[in-house]
Amino acid sequence: MLSPHPDDSERFAALRHDMVQDQLEARDFADERVLAAMRELPRHLFVPPARRMMAYADNAMPIGEEQTISQPYMVALMLAALQTGPEVVALEVGAGSGYQAALLGMLCRKVYAVEIIETLATRAQAVVDRLGLENVHIVLGDGSLGLPEHAPYDRIIVAAGAPRMPEPLKDQLADGGRLVAPVGGRHDQDLIICERQGHDVSTTHGVGCVFVPLVGEHGWRHGN
Repeated sequence: MLSPHPDDSERFAALRHDMVQDQLEARDFADERVLAAMRELPRHLFVPPARRMMAYADNAMPIGEEQTISQPYMVALMLAALQTGPEVVALEVGAGSGYQAALLGMLCRKVYAVEIIETLATRAQAVVDRLGLENVHIVLGDGSLGLPEHAPYDRIIVAAGAPRMPEPLKDQLADGGRLVAPVGGRHDQDLIICERQGHDVSTTHGVGCVFVPLVGEHGWRHGN
């Protein structure tokens, strides 16, 4: 259960309900744990105040610093593909607004989320803290390197498009773990799912998608 937030209201709760019903359930999305988390988490708190009434729309939305909060349906698809659980320790690369990290905090035991832009990392941690999600930790850094000090991770999710699957992330995946990331060009990617069994990592392709570029040593370079 989240801590009450003074900027939530019945009006926003109704918008959340409609978002889940019209954008997820109407598309036959059926992961009940993800649906329950998205019904409860106030998505509007993770966007700039001027955009809060549009936070539940069926599209991605700018959050500043040339970054976005992903479309609700894409967030749900990625979380379902990740196959979370209450004992899972998860790593998120590209925390951005903090919305997906907060959802992970409701679905997992512990979450580390790495964000390379300091203003976004600070803002995301502030919202997560106000919601009482003490198991979510936003870390400033290059997410393409993962976060080796807390590895291995049962689940890893990447919320930015990478030119290739970053090797450090595969290395930090626990045995039996699952990694979900958009991989491809700067302007279009495919959702890639990796699973580790011992020393072997299998890869499958999911839906097409469009994410902002993953910037970092194992991602895209600034200006390229």
